[in-house]
Amino acid sequence: MVMIYILVVGQTGSLGVPLIMMIAIPLTVIGIMPGFWLINLFTTPVAGYATPIYFTATAMIGMIALAGIVVRNSIILIDFIGNIYRNNPTITLADAIIEAGATRLNPIFLTAASAVLGSMMIVLDPIFSGLAWSFIFGIIASTLFSLVVIPVVYFLINQKLPKEKVVEK
Repeated sequence: MVMIYILVVGQTGSLGVPLIMMIAIPLTVIGIMPGFWLINLFTTPVAGYATPIYFTATAMIGMIALAGIVVRNSIILIDFIGNIYRNNPTITLADAIIEAGATRLNPIFLTAASAVLGSMMIVLDPIFSGLAWSFIFGIIASTLFSLVVIPVVYFLINQKLPKEKVVEK
């Protein structure tokens, strides 16, 4: 996560905007932990033995792999907000956020859907099923939450700043 932060600081030239972008990473946990609990409610014993799906090391790898996807979605969303706000002198920050969210909604959902469908192939593998379930639950929760949380936090932090200070590189 430190490397992601350093790369995004280099890209934006700001110390604060990358923190807003990285808010999406903890949002994955909101989906992963309840997701594992939920999936284990519906497991049935096989030959008399319980078959729970545990949060293992491979599930943790899936959680780490999610960081890149969810931060990329945040980067693109905030970049679109900045471009719309910069290129339209009469638009407000709130309107730029709404327009950017509407523009990026479909590509973000397509990214999430392709990640979920790609992960479905390894759900039945006994070793990597934790990775797949972690990835599936995390990407769903993070996508839904980050489409709301990232723009709201960005707006709350930048609403009182002059227009030239809000616009990022």
